[in-house]
Amino acid sequence: MKTPIHLNALRAFEASARHQSFSAAAAELNVTPAAVGQLVRSLEDWLGIALFHRTSSGRVRLVATEAAEQALPDIRAGFERLTVGLERLKEGTTAGALTVTVSPAFAAKWLLPRIESFHAQCPGLDVRLDTNLRVMDFVAQRIDIGVRYGAGSWQGLVAEKLMDEEVYPVCSPRFLHDTSRLQTPEDLGRETLIHDQSMDDRTDFPTWASWVQKAGVGCVATARALKINSSAAVLQAAIDGQGVALARSVMAHDDVAAGRLIRLFPHITFHSALAYYIVYRLESASLPKVQAFRDWLLSEAITALPALPIIYPPAPP
Repeated sequence: MKTPIHLNALRAFEASARHQSFSAAAAELNVTPAAVGQLVRSLEDWLGIALFHRTSSGRVRLVATEAAEQALPDIRAGFERLTVGLERLKEGTTAGALTVTVSPAFAAKWLLPRIESFHAQCPGLDVRLDTNLRVMDFVAQRIDIGVRYGAGSWQGLVAEKLMDEEVYPVCSPRFLHDTSRLQTPEDLGRETLIHDQSMDDRTDFPTWASWVQKAGVGCVATARALKINSSAAVLQAAIDGQGVALARSVMAHDDVAAGRLIRLFPHITFHSALAYYIVYRLESASLPKVQAFRDWLLSEAITALPALPIIYPPAPP
């Protein structure tokens, strides 16, 4: 069947429907809003039907017609298959470029210190890290693979567990200049507690309140708190001696192993309900570059055994 409509018209229609705006679609496609509107109208003329209801609520908002809504899932699936097909033609080996999405904190504290070994394995593959905090659309942003922290379920993505995580208090060695300091969890009430608010919207994210409950202390009242919405910055504040942080073991691994941070009260074990997962689209699973990065991540997770930290207070002889 001959299809005279250019793929650009279909892409303009799909992006306009997703954003409900010609302007937003134009920004994504790197063209002008007028060009997007013209492409959509050419598609409507060829089909002989309207694809959008134009409404106005301070700005023009596009609402897809019923016929358009029914067709969009197949059109989006088609674009995904085209993308995968082109990737197979272009990158049948582990050469080219790989786009990886991770959080800024995971990139800084875990991935970047290890990425050189992946470059050594795949020297012809350029790694492009996307550290945007918002959840990325793998199709629209052309993401190949990523690492996400959560419960293990994200729509449209395969999720493989990479690492579980333990949570424990840490502080800098110089923070313990007074040897009588922080002998028991109750002593935390005299210290500044550093709170990680990077995922404050999740009730299952580990917090000081949940750790204290696990420790059986009952309540640790403190007049001083430092609240930070970045896991990496939380650890840096603890390294700088600004207080006691509740560390996530994956993020804190290298700092604890190097002695920049000291783990407190190791007899109290508290495992997070959340974990790190490798995520990718099923359609991309067999791409050599995706397979190579997935396998490398799993290998690194096994190699990165729990740190052998300096602990405080020391165990009795």
